[in-house]
Parts: sequence; structure tokens; C-alpha cells
Amino acid sequence: MVKPVLLFGYGNLSRGDDALGPLLLQYVENTVCLDAIEILTDFQLQIEHALDLENRTLVLFVDAAVSCNGAFDFTVLSPTRDNSYTTHAMSPSAVLVVYQQIKKQMPPPCFLLSIKGERFELGEGLSARAEQHLSIACQFVGQLLSNLDCAVWRQQITDSMG
Repeated sequence: MVKPVLLFGYGNLSRGDDALGPLLLQYVENTVCLDAIEILTDFQLQIEHALDLENRTLVLFVDAAVSCNGAFDFTVLSPTRDNSYTTHAMSPSAVLVVYQQIKKQMPPPCFLLSIKGERFELGEGLSARAEQHLSIACQFVGQLLSNLDCAVWRQQITDSMG
């Protein structure tokens, strides 16, 4: 049976701050009740991941990013065909387009948590700043997952913009 909420963290644990997505999922696995939440991790998003969205009520993608306004950005996603659409590594929005094409319906409500990183070289560890950003993002996600209501998640975006 498919759990209604999917947390999908992607990134490479061997590439410094690129590990932020998978590391946040490790935190969730150790601190949050997973009765309604499925955890999925991979190095990058691929076309096949569109099928992981099926029968979900909420999806949270988690990744490292260099261009965040603060420690992290939390945004709502919509299906958008972009340059990643035809590559082996896709953006979350491109995955939503694939879901739409395969299932002939809108994807479930999807959100992106981008955690600010700065060093992504192979063999590097997590930078000190990324570690701080991860801690802040973990607190945010802990609160977010305490209420699995799409309206509450959307309000978080509105509150952070206000």
C-alpha cells in the first residue's frame, strides 16, 4: 500500500553539500512518525520517478541549492517543461510534466525544499554553513510534517513571503 505523503531527497553523499537532501531524510527517519510518510532517495531525479507520485496526497522534494534567499527556500511546484526535460537528470517540475503525460491527470500537490549549500566537489564533506542550514531546515520540516494538510503547507509559503 502506498503511503499518502512522499519525501524525496536527492543528492550525492560523496559531493559535499550535495548531500543535504539525503541527510535531511535521515533526520526525518530518526525523528518523525512515518506511518503516513514514505522516504525515497536517489542521486538525481529521473523520468521513472514520475511513477513515485502516483496515489500521493502530498510530495516534498528536498535538494541542495546554491541560490536560496536564506538557509532554505520552500516553494510550491507546478508542471513545467524546462531544459532538464530531455536529460538524464531532471528538475522536479519536469518530473511533474512526465507524470501528467503518463497519467493524463494533474500531479498531487508537490513542494520543493531547497537547502543552501556552497561546496559540491567530489570527496568533500559537508561545509560548516551547510550544516547550519541543514539544522534549520530539519526544524522546519519537523514542524511541516506535524500537519500533513496541503493548505497548511501552502500557508508556510505565504508566511515566508510576507
